[in-house]
Amino acid sequence: MAQAAQPLAGIKVVEFTHMVMGPSAGVILADLGADVIKVEPVGGDHTRELLGSGAGYFPMFNRNKRSICLDLKSPAGLDAAKRLAKGADILIENFRPGTLTRLGLGYEALSAENPGLIYCSAKGFLPGPYEERTALDEVTQMMGGLAYMTGPPGRPLRAGSSVIDITGGMFGVIGILSALEQRHRTGEGCEVKCSLFETTAFLVGQHMAQKAVTGKAAQPMPVRISAWAIYDVFETLRTDEQLFVGVVSDGQWRTFCEAFALDDLGANEAYRLNNQRVLARDAILPRIRSLFAAMPREEIVAKLEATGLPFAPIARPDELFDDPHLNEGGLVELTMADGSTAKLPALPIAFNDQRGGLRHDLPTPGRDTGDVLRELGFDDAETARLVASARIG
Repeated sequence: MAQAAQPLAGIKVVEFTHMVMGPSAGVILADLGADVIKVEPVGGDHTRELLGSGAGYFPMFNRNKRSICLDLKSPAGLDAAKRLAKGADILIENFRPGTLTRLGLGYEALSAENPGLIYCSAKGFLPGPYEERTALDEVTQMMGGLAYMTGPPGRPLRAGSSVIDITGGMFGVIGILSALEQRHRTGEGCEVKCSLFETTAFLVGQHMAQKAVTGKAAQPMPVRISAWAIYDVFETLRTDEQLFVGVVSDGQWRTFCEAFALDDLGANEAYRLNNQRVLARDAILPRIRSLFAAMPREEIVAKLEATGLPFAPIARPDELFDDPHLNEGGLVELTMADGSTAKLPALPIAFNDQRGGLRHDLPTPGRDTGDVLRELGFDDAETARLVASARIG
């Protein structure tokens, strides 16, 4: 990627993180050009070893970073960490409240040495009665109403991604970049906090507002009253090829009826306006379902695409590896721990139509320790002694 398209080039970030929320904030900054140094325990971040649904955490959220392994319980490792923070623009951490403070790596201690430091803590909760609780993405989806809205009545269901971890990390980045702009004016850094629970509340805020406007609590999405008559998943001729179609304006309704030769529906004055169609949904939908069930999906897609109507074939995540659109710059090829390669989603941002690329492949544990220590002023002999002592890896 061209240097001009790396808006955070020259910004130094130290990352004390694991799992998803903190690393997601770090990878966004890294993809935007910042020099992100990931501090791992000697032997490597345990996130690297997760199985099952956690197996993708490390490869997705740790590209474009440099890795240094430090034993923060040793004087040598702690000294290296403090020296890293002293020269950093930004620090990100997502450990339990108080963990880094007890090590002398909290905001108050580090900002005394580095007043321009922007210190981002990614936690379960912002200050309040819950702030000492242990939280996870799924915990806050449950307590924040998102799981209730996602599953059918009586069957709360977490979203099919670490959506709160990732969105929480994104809010952390928004806070960091805002603090960076403020530092341009004041010369002072600040402490930024982002959280899982408050992120969840923000995401379900539209449903809270619905209750405030209508006086009725929002129903779970599978049984909600849709704002549009056609806004659903439909079966097509082949049972394994479902299709989502949305018709969300009166103009789109007329276009839809013309495209599929539904002349009687299009001419019916009782269906002319959106809210009329919503009230008549039980009469309209069976007709559309019957029509689509007799058509191959590709034929329906061709008509919808030609008319500019919203649609989406139902896809699995693994099918995105072969998506022709994503393969035009939307995927970054990385080397996995076993030496194989895989293409994973790039940052979904373009600057002058340029997308982010790969500056640093996924790091092995401590891959960049020597380079980083030399940048901090350690000579080769000191580095060798520290590595030999197993305090730095």
